[in-house]
Amino acid sequence: MALALASVAMTTRSFLLRDVDHRINRLLTQETGEFANFEERGGDPRTGRPFTDADRLLTVFLERQYPDADEELIGLVGRTGAGPRQIRQPHDLPVALPLHEDPGARARIFGSPDSSGVLDRPQGEIRWAKVTVAQPGRAPDAAFVVAFHPEREQARVNSVFRTLLVISGVALLLTVGIAWAVAGRILKPVRVVRAAAAQLTEQDLTRRIPVHGHDDIAALAETFNGMLDRLERAFAAQREFVDDAGHELRTPITIVRGHLEVMGDDPAEREETVRLVTDELDRMSRIVEDLLLLAKAERPDFVSPEPFQVAELTADVYVKARTLGERDWRLDGVADLEAELDPQRITQAMVQLAQNAVQHTTPGQTIRIGSRTDGPDLELYVADSGPGVQPQDAEVIFERFRRGTARRGARGSGAGLGLSIVKAIAEGHRGRVRLHGTPGGGATFALVLNAPRAPEGDPT
Repeated sequence: MALALASVAMTTRSFLLRDVDHRINRLLTQETGEFANFEERGGDPRTGRPFTDADRLLTVFLERQYPDADEELIGLVGRTGAGPRQIRQPHDLPVALPLHEDPGARARIFGSPDSSGVLDRPQGEIRWAKVTVAQPGRAPDAAFVVAFHPEREQARVNSVFRTLLVISGVALLLTVGIAWAVAGRILKPVRVVRAAAAQLTEQDLTRRIPVHGHDDIAALAETFNGMLDRLERAFAAQREFVDDAGHELRTPITIVRGHLEVMGDDPAEREETVRLVTDELDRMSRIVEDLLLLAKAERPDFVSPEPFQVAELTADVYVKARTLGERDWRLDGVADLEAELDPQRITQAMVQLAQNAVQHTTPGQTIRIGSRTDGPDLELYVADSGPGVQPQDAEVIFERFRRGTARRGARGSGAGLGLSIVKAIAEGHRGRVRLHGTPGGGATFALVLNAPRAPEGDPT
């Protein structure tokens, strides 16, 4: 703001000084032009004939002129040791040393070969112009001189410049004061956000910023509050996950320690104890592997999509799932298309769903595996004919370490991480897991994937 105001003041001063220069130049040109025209066309009022005497010419012309307040009109005649003699009208000038009182300046102007110029003196600058008067057949011995003293004009310009500086200074102070107050009000919510962020800890994520209005700062506060909500949910889920994982791992550790502490010397008892301990250690190993897999699900390279034939993938899953248990396995629908997906992760998720179906059905019951398209989505599903899923369980069975409250069949030995892994794989493909009832009884789990389809005709 200060630079802008100073630039405006300096530019205004420059324009005003340029206007003064142009006005002075026009005035000098006008006066000399009038004298030249009078010299060429004028006549002596006494004789009615053209002027033959330079002294008489200058006297008659000057008697008829009315100079401006800062202007001098002078006739200079002859060259003498004391300098040229001057002819002028009585005219008071508000300057320190007028030209008619400065013989040295008059001599310099009269003797100059130029028709105009600027005379710099300690008493003040003079802008001048002259027209020489020559008698026929003789060298010039007289001249008409127009002199202008620009001090007062320049002083008025400087006065305007100082006034502009004062006004600019006052405007700058007012602007600074207003900007300080407005910026303080605008930045107050930002300071509140900073203070709230400084007071946040892992143990206390409950603080929120009050939102007022509908401007950008209010939007910032709402966004910050939304971020805090997500952080609070994430930390809560993390604490719950750690607690559940600790509980699940603590149980087999307790069982292993208990059996080892009471193990006797009887070979049969030792063999049974080793079998139980090995079984619990295997269960712990599966829990750790599942936890590591869920941790990898947060990484961007968890899935590596590639073009793959869905029909081939569905058939492979069907072949692998048949070894999981004695069930009536059926290959249901098959989607004949090529899509961008990670075949290993999809196979892992489908086999997990098949294993889940085996755990909740009995030998001889039907389990169907298939794939189909639903508009832009691709579905790969496993449908069983077991007891189905209770409505209150449908919302929690995909959470980590959560199992249904009602049994659907035979008891499994899982830790409640299998369906969480299936959900993570589906979300890694920008999809979801859908659960609905199977016609005739049972549950159907489907991976609904937003998998881009490869262009038709591409090689598989």
